[in-house]
Amino acid sequence: MRKNIKTTEAIFPMPVLMIATYNDDGTIDVMNAAWGTMLERDYVILNLTQTHKTVKNIKQRKAFTVSIADSKHVIEADYFGITSGNDTPNKFETSKLTATKSEIVDAPIINEFPICMECEFIEYQDDQYGCGVIGKIVNVTADESVMDGDNVSIKLVDAIAFDPYTHGYYKVGERVGEAFKDGLQLKK
Repeated sequence: MRKNIKTTEAIFPMPVLMIATYNDDGTIDVMNAAWGTMLERDYVILNLTQTHKTVKNIKQRKAFTVSIADSKHVIEADYFGITSGNDTPNKFETSKLTATKSEIVDAPIINEFPICMECEFIEYQDDQYGCGVIGKIVNVTADESVMDGDNVSIKLVDAIAFDPYTHGYYKVGERVGEAFKDGLQLKK
């Protein structure tokens, strides 16, 4: 039997993405964005409102990075979500994390997060069903600690996901099947 429930962000778990930019003065701004995904193979889309300091920076610098948050840094990731860069310009310094300037785009790479997509700003959609920030991924880096040979190991990444129903963060990691293979059992 099914039960009607209170409507919330019904698709879950949601990714915990760290969006990093430079402020006007060259300092670093990072925000936590759960409403983001791939638009195409090399494009990301982030459902962010124009009031975010990060969106203002993205539009000005024409670049940003998207990092995958991990369980080792859940406190910092959550802090970046509950603290606005509009009110707390030094929030990155408070986190004690470190960054390296991307060699490809005008945005910082947060060293402690294991995977980082470096993006060029494409457009901002703000009509009734606009999706926010769209960016083209021009480079992806992964810390060697999360690599298994030439591939990223999701187990080693220890990524976290957000559950909007309980407001919890959960580890992602256990493989339960083989994509594009397991379903073939039903194609007989």
